[in-house]
Amino acid sequence: MRWALARRSISKPDEIAYYRAYAPLQVTVQELVQVAGARWAIEECFQAAKNECGLDQYEVRRYTGWYRHITLAMLAHAFLAATAHQPSEKGAEQVGQPGSSGSQWRRFGDSWQLVVPGPRT
Repeated sequence: MRWALARRSISKPDEIAYYRAYAPLQVTVQELVQVAGARWAIEECFQAAKNECGLDQYEVRRYTGWYRHITLAMLAHAFLAATAHQPSEKGAEQVGQPGSSGSQWRRFGDSWQLVVPGPRT
């Protein structure tokens, strides 16, 4: 069956996102909504892998090289995510005070981003 979902933003009620889905007739609307919502977590994972592991830094010449690059980049991203999550699981204390260092690197979720002060507007 073909399904059509429409989602309205709570913060911007005039914006509506549409989804097309292909699923069996027995699928409930709740399952379709869960699958549509999972898309954002997957998108964030790929974006983090592009930023941190060079997922998008390849030139496709042959399938084998592309497959190896994607596999190694995603493996590196999984390793970084697991090691970043590990200290918080064990209850380890934070080293230093957050925000007290002079470094321009800031942690956003499971990734680190360089924050460069720009002109204030």
